[in-house]
Amino acid sequence: MLPNASNRAFKTARFTKDAKKAKIKDVELYLAIQQVLLGQVDDLGGGVFKKRLNSNLHRSIILAKGGKYWVYEYLFAKKDRPNIENDELLAFRLLANSYAGLTEQQVSQLLVNGDFVEICHDDKTEIQK
Repeated sequence: MLPNASNRAFKTARFTKDAKKAKIKDVELYLAIQQVLLGQVDDLGGGVFKKRLNSNLHRSIILAKGGKYWVYEYLFAKKDRPNIENDELLAFRLLANSYAGLTEQQVSQLLVNGDFVEICHDDKTEIQK
């Protein structure tokens, strides 16, 4: 678990689209992040975490490194594949490193561009029902 991890969470544009298809709402993502902060997550190392969603029907890959942000990056159905491949894990670790280096200005630009959608920021939530 990341020490002093922020409660700021995002989902990527792709994750947003996939979650909508899977009927996973932001409130579930928000609650899952609260569980992640309590250590209820599979830590795959290098800032990559796997969290079960949607009554255990789907798996999400969440990236977080350096305690700044949590980013829902990838979603897959348990019935379609049991896990991610090793080469995907390595790519996610590299991406987690990249996200860790983002400045507030860069995060703001990702939000403006629609590349990120904010789910929550500390006590303020952007939950869409």
